[in-house]
Amino acid sequence: MSSHDPSNAPVKRDAREALRAKAQQVQAQQSRRRLVQRSLMAVAGLAVIAVIAGSLVWVFSNNASQPQLAPTNVTDNGFAISSVSGVAGAGAAATLDATATPEVAATEPDAEADATAAAGESAAVDIRVYVDYLSEGSRTFQMANMSQLASWVEDGSATLTYHPVAMLSAKSNGTKYSLRAASAAACVATHSSDAFFAYTNELLTRQPAVDADGMSDKELADLAQASGVEAPKEVRACIEEGRFAAWARTATDNALEGIPGTDDLALTGTPTVLVNGEPYVGALDDPAEFAQFVMTLASDAYFRESSTPSPTPTPAS
Repeated sequence: MSSHDPSNAPVKRDAREALRAKAQQVQAQQSRRRLVQRSLMAVAGLAVIAVIAGSLVWVFSNNASQPQLAPTNVTDNGFAISSVSGVAGAGAAATLDATATPEVAATEPDAEADATAAAGESAAVDIRVYVDYLSEGSRTFQMANMSQLASWVEDGSATLTYHPVAMLSAKSNGTKYSLRAASAAACVATHSSDAFFAYTNELLTRQPAVDADGMSDKELADLAQASGVEAPKEVRACIEEGRFAAWARTATDNALEGIPGTDDLALTGTPTVLVNGEPYVGALDDPAEFAQFVMTLASDAYFRESSTPSPTPTPAS
């Protein structure tokens, strides 16, 4: 006689069906929960994107409504030196004589030189220096030629203009020292132009090593104050806020495209030194060679000017 009881089979099938239905119900609930979670995440993501987009629109519209800050006392993105005070040793150099080359000047009598001095004074030499405050070559040129540059400015034999640029901004461990120093120099030129030459000299004298952090904005402001700037609070705020950083970047880009007043020259490195628009390619650490280059161009300019025939006066009727 068999022990199998057929009456138990429907009960087992009902139990399995109930378990299957329960499992399906749980899966459906989990699916709905995942769908709701994904929907909430999508909504949250869209909300974040909307906030970011709104912020960007506000920033760009705000920047568009405010013009880029630019320094004053500037011409062709350069600052003319109006004073060389505050620099130790400045002014110790021979006076330029635009009427003769160095060799001729050594043999001419003093009386003749004095007779032509007045004419030479009107033919000032234009010297422009494109300087990156992290450039070793810029420091070398400044240290070698600072005294005679200052002397020529003081006696009126030359005009001197510095053009701060930022070609080495990537060479300071991410601090963009080159850009910040150029901006700081523009702050000094704007708010205390008489101290600009002294500040430029200090920046190059205390130049940090390439690939070092360089001075902080506070230290740049401290150095400006030590250079004898007027309105030190305004200069400090300008430097620490980096007000002219965008201008310095634009000035660098413009110089890389072309230098005004030259025959299609463009900035390729620093220092780039131009005398009456002609680039100096001699030794940066040899002030005698640079002085001879300047005197030669001054002499050429003077003789070209003096050889121009004067217009014949029209006889009076």
